[in-house]
Amino acid sequence: MNKNELIDAIASGSGLSKADAGRALEAFLGSVTSTLAGGGSVKITGFGTFSVSHRAATTGRNPRTGEAIQIAASKNAKFKSGKGLKDAVN
Repeated sequence: MNKNELIDAIASGSGLSKADAGRALEAFLGSVTSTLAGGGSVKITGFGTFSVSHRAATTGRNPRTGEAIQIAASKNAKFKSGKGLKDAVN
């Protein structure tokens, strides 16, 4: 399912117009993004938790030359599914 198909599903499931469903989805995505960018997490009971994972700096190798390079520390978004979602999938 892509973003447009998700908007269609939200619109048909909630009775909203496609434009309103699109704005609602954009608002949700914006809220999750800004919360994660601020270092927080978003917990949706029964669905899952969006959080930030910290990856430490490491030393890697350039595959072409074999030279050691420093890989910077980074933050990544991660999602852990909740019990309700796990049960629905299984």
